[in-house]
Amino acid sequence: MNAEQVRAYFISRPETLEVFPFGVEPPVFKIKGRMYGFMWKKDNLTCINLKCDPDEARMLREIFEAVTPGWHMNKEPWNTVLLDTSIPRQDIERMIDVSYGLVIDKLKKMSVWDWS
Repeated sequence: MNAEQVRAYFISRPETLEVFPFGVEPPVFKIKGRMYGFMWKKDNLTCINLKCDPDEARMLREIFEAVTPGWHMNKEPWNTVLLDTSIPRQDIERMIDVSYGLVIDKLKKMSVWDWS
């Protein structure tokens, strides 16, 4: 997947907002004010950071060379995914869905007053 395809997939998730809290780049993707991913450039390649179950995060790093511990994030539950065409589209979409789902699950456990 290229950057535009990934961006389109992010914003196709229900109630996702694309925001720019750091200026014009990087785009950050949020649900109910909570980040579940962002996209940035590294050496002219696009990367995305995604939330993940810590055990699955380690497994994905072992399976895919293009998946590494999350850049500028807590390395245990966040991965950086390099969009270098080495990871099949369905796997990238699944990783985005997992990140989105983890944030949704956490929101369900929170009080409505905590959503800001």
